[in-house]
Amino acid sequence: MIKFFRKIRKNLLSEGKTAKYFKYAIGEIVLVVIGIMIALSINNWNEDRKERAQEQELLTQLQSEFKSNLEQLDQKIEMRKQKISASLKLLHNIDYPETRDTDSIIIYIGHTAVSPTFDPIVNDINSSGRIQLLQNRNLKERLARWTSEVIQVTEEEQAWMLVRNNEYMPMLAQKGILRNLLNRYWKDNVLASFHLDKGTKTEIDLGNSAKKIEVSKLLDDEQFESHIAQCASYAKIANSQAMSLRQRIVEMLDLIEQDLNE
Repeated sequence: MIKFFRKIRKNLLSEGKTAKYFKYAIGEIVLVVIGIMIALSINNWNEDRKERAQEQELLTQLQSEFKSNLEQLDQKIEMRKQKISASLKLLHNIDYPETRDTDSIIIYIGHTAVSPTFDPIVNDINSSGRIQLLQNRNLKERLARWTSEVIQVTEEEQAWMLVRNNEYMPMLAQKGILRNLLNRYWKDNVLASFHLDKGTKTEIDLGNSAKKIEVSKLLDDEQFESHIAQCASYAKIANSQAMSLRQRIVEMLDLIEQDLNE
């Protein structure tokens, strides 16, 4: 093709048709430019198609991750609701001694001793730059804020965990209630919520302590009362933050689904 055009130009020059030569040369340049533009357009189209395919792949990944995060968060919210309910019942037993029942109190204390923590799947789309593949600006902004919003929930969880590990659990051990408490955990399969695989059941029979557990002494202890009030307060604040975070996840899942269906 190049030889063909070169031959035409040569013939025009040899015939002295300079004006026609320049017109032809300009036409040839225009054709070349058009060809380049078409090639660039095709290349851009191919690149855009690749990026859209990568975007769809990323959206599918995000959808799976945030569905898992939502499921886990709901589980932790429910566990904290049980903590709050158990704490309030214990405070009621503290205020009204005539309502005390040893077995029920052990169960309530068991719920307060659990320390659920939200541990979401963390993606690297911000640090890796893959977030730029997303066209939805609203979704990108929400994903950029995700990590800081998770911290607001986990900070409350960590605050209670410090109290639980350093003060509350040692106090329960000192009062001689820990064996009965743990044995109840195993009987009621409370620890199933912490298993990696759903439906897993681990069994062990610790038996109850042969020593007499004086729950009234424990309930009348001012330190115990303070810990229960803290337990309810931390769980309530954490759940308040968690419900806001839950709404963020639901909104992001809606945006992701919309983009996947376009």
